Formats: sequence, C-alpha cells, structure tokens
Amino acid sequence: MSLAPGSTIGIIGGGQLGRMLAMAAARLGYRVVVLEPQADCPAAQVANRQIVAAYDDPAALAELASASAVVTYEFENVPVAAAQTLAATVPVYPPARALEVAQDRLTEKSFLNGIGIPTAEFCPVDNDDQLTEVLKTFNGSGVLKTRRMGYDGKGQRVFRDIETAGFAGVCEAMGNVPLILESLVAFEREISVIAARGLDGSVAAYDPAENVHREGILRTSTLPAAIRPETAAAAKEAAAKILSALGYVGVIGVEFFVLADGALLANELAPRVHNSGHWTEAACVVSQFEQHIRAVAGLPLGSPARHFDCVMENLIGDDMLKVPALVAEPDLMLHLYGKAESRPGRKMGHFTRIRRRG
Repeated sequence: MSLAPGSTIGIIGGGQLGRMLAMAAARLGYRVVVLEPQADCPAAQVANRQIVAAYDDPAALAELASASAVVTYEFENVPVAAAQTLAATVPVYPPARALEVAQDRLTEKSFLNGIGIPTAEFCPVDNDDQLTEVLKTFNGSGVLKTRRMGYDGKGQRVFRDIETAGFAGVCEAMGNVPLILESLVAFEREISVIAARGLDGSVAAYDPAENVHREGILRTSTLPAAIRPETAAAAKEAAAKILSALGYVGVIGVEFFVLADGALLANELAPRVHNSGHWTEAACVVSQFEQHIRAVAGLPLGSPARHFDCVMENLIGDDMLKVPALVAEPDLMLHLYGKAESRPGRKMGHFTRIRRRG
C-alpha cells in the first residue's frame, strides 16, 4: 500500500543526497524529517524539520520513528544497529541487510561472488606479514583498502609491480583496522548502473554511465557509455540480481570495471542514490531521487528512459568559481548543495550538460 500525500518520510543523513531526496519527496506531496547532527545541513534547508542528533542516539531514533511513516537514508555508513532499531517500529528501506553487505568490502565482494557476479580477486589482510604473502600471490600489485568506511579514494594504498620483501608499518599507517587487498584490474573504463526495486518487486534500471575519477573522486559521468549493447544489458541484469538477492527496496548504485572483451567485474555497491546518477535530473523525466521516493513510498516505479545524451560534472572546491559562467550556458542544469564553506576535495554541487537529439 502506498503512502498517502502529506505523509512524512524520515531521512537519516543531511548531506546533498538527502537534500535532493527531500526535494523529490516534496514534489510528490510528502513531508520530510531529517536526522543529522550538523545544524543547517544541506538537507535541512529544504526539509520540513530536522532532528539535530547523532545517527545512533536512542532518543533521536525514537523521535524519528514516531514522526515518520517510512525511514530511508542517504549514505551507507548509517549504523546497522540504528536501522534495525528503527525497523522494529517503522518500515526502513533499503533493508538493514543492504547496509551490512555494503559496509564491509570483504562481505560485499563475498556476497557478489556468492550470487554469481565476478569481482577482482581479493583477500583479507590483518597484518604486515599477511600483506607480504598476499602481494606475492597478486604478483606484487594490488589495492589495499580499509574494509569499512572510506570513500572518494580515502583509506586506500596502491602497490604496482613491487618486490614483495616486507612492509613494516603499512597496516599501522592504515590505522590498524581490518583491511582487504584487491588485485589490480586492467580495465578499459568504469561504468555504473543506477537501478531501483519497488515494494512489489518490480525493477527499473537506468542506462549505464561512463565515469571518470581523479584522486579517487568522481569527476564526470557521461551518457551514453562507450560500451557494447550486450555489456550494458549485462550490467543492468547484474544490478537486478543484486536487488533481488537483498530483498531491496529503493535505489542502488553498482559500479563496474569494463574489460577489453566487454566483460564486467563489479567494483562496489552503494545502497542509496549515487553521485553517478545525478545526470538523471536533467536527462530523464523521473530522476533517481524521485525513483527512490517512489520505491520507499510504495508508488509505482517511473520510467528510467533517457531523453538526452549528457555529461554530468561535479563542482569540487574552487570549481565554484565557474558558477557565473555555467549559469549563462544553454542546455545546462546546475545544482548547488547549499554548503557554506568550499574546501579542496569537497563536493559543492554538480552540473549536467545535455545534448539535444536531432
């Protein structure tokens, strides 16, 4: 049964993704309450109400549950225990299981392989001696990552064709936390699929975007991706398999490496709306943000059809200086996030240039 107009949707997290979800919810006639410790966060600027508290604060969670007909979240590091606590009294989508899988890279890759979706080779690493041994099996190359947390290239170290003699202090420098070493992949390009699953089990997948990262941060997403039709179909099929296996409700982002022969290796999951899907605001009738609200509210999913070719680009740090010129361009959609302070590496907004067909 779908939520009636005027119902309240709770969102854990008050960043730019929460902001865009709140805007989409308002267009569909819903009210929004945001749980976020930072006052005047980007989402609170457009939501009906903010609960200023930590994500795991028991009183705040009880207040959020009481105020909401359904609860969702905008980032994958929501404490699993908090989602489980909420789910005892109010529907929470996506389910806590999706958080458990996505929050640990070892669990994530094991899950993907377990449902028949290939990834890079990987192995857990708990100390420097273990790192030495695993690097030998990976021919001296690999990407060492923290298993939990880490985003936009944080918590990673790359090894390339090195002598595996010993790496005293590496694990300590990484924070003495559980790590995972992934083999380096000779890929031609990176793509991502934004897909949604509704309460009724229906699935809608957007066209894959071709992504370019610099310094671990997404810079551009281009549509269409320079891939074969069968590769695009395989990426959508893999996303649908993930959604079904998790009993998922809402939007998910799935990143892939595309190999020279068109084969795919899944890189990571994001159980939420995703930066590489921001282009859907400008090139689709139903954006990823509206699609997510439709899903968690029990509404029919919208069409993921793309009406324009486009390039989405993030505005990072001093890129904000480009704004006066950008707003003068035709066929460009600009979205700023309402962040007061611009810092190096901080996403301040994005824009999408569309290319009209015909």
